[in-house]
Amino acid sequence: MPRQSVFDMKVSKVYPLLVAKAEKKGRTKAEVDEVTAWLTGYDMKTTDLDVTYAEFFDNAPAYNPRAELITGKICGIQVETIEDPLMKKIRQLDKLVDELAKGKTMEKILR
Repeated sequence: MPRQSVFDMKVSKVYPLLVAKAEKKGRTKAEVDEVTAWLTGYDMKTTDLDVTYAEFFDNAPAYNPRAELITGKICGIQVETIEDPLMKKIRQLDKLVDELAKGKTMEKILR
């Protein structure tokens, strides 16, 4: 079976994995929702999760201009050097959730 591109995966499949990553380290779904809202402008309580990850990021209501301050490695890749704009946004969210799971304060995560 061919691998599905992360761009084509439904948010309803990926988002619970981000929440699980944070919860496994003692953080909450509400905190994941907060970092997602900060980055994208979505209210996760009312957002349709039955869209692809590409649609989710492409249609973000208010992508945070401070997202460029998100730096560091996620999955061995330096976030700030990613050239594909969509992949960069996906990795920025991954990085925020990773920082959350590592115990950083919300103040530092939200830059």
